Amino acid sequence: MNRPPAASDAADHAALILAIAQRQDRAAFATLFAYFAPRVKAWMLRAGVPPTGAEELAQETLLMVWRKAKLFDPARAGASTWIFAIARNLRLDVLRRERHPSELLAEEAADEDAETAPAADHAFDQREREVRIRAALATLPVEQATVIRKAFFEDKAHGDIEKELGIPLGTVKSRMRLAMNRLRAALGDVV
Repeated sequence: MNRPPAASDAADHAALILAIAQRQDRAAFATLFAYFAPRVKAWMLRAGVPPTGAEELAQETLLMVWRKAKLFDPARAGASTWIFAIARNLRLDVLRRERHPSELLAEEAADEDAETAPAADHAFDQREREVRIRAALATLPVEQATVIRKAFFEDKAHGDIEKELGIPLGTVKSRMRLAMNRLRAALGDVV
């Protein structure tokens, strides 16, 4: 599966925005777009924006990031917070154009929770990570998958797994090591 290079953390996201601001770095923008566009779209959809509108607003948000990258200050806000603030403002602009003021006030009140956008971004990341981990677990041999599930999902110590499965402790550890190596190879940035 070919995946675009992903910015793995907040520092990477901030660095990408700064690269856009300083050099109009198109590769940095492409990476930022690949990472944030689906997250912004998902957030818009959860906020009740129709699919076509959500797609347009996600693209407009990232276009605004390109245009206003020089205004980004990593000391004042994280990249994710800054991008989702842009998305929120664009969504409110659409509401102002389309709705009655009383509906707009209700929407603004609902948006006052500052954690909404980053939490939505985090939830999207978690779901994406979970799907990738489950797919990678499905590729493991049964013996390795069993020890991983017992250790991580059932929170069992190696000694408990040894007793439960009736295998030597060295075998438990060996299977665990082999499974983790395979998972790291399959997942790369997730584990």
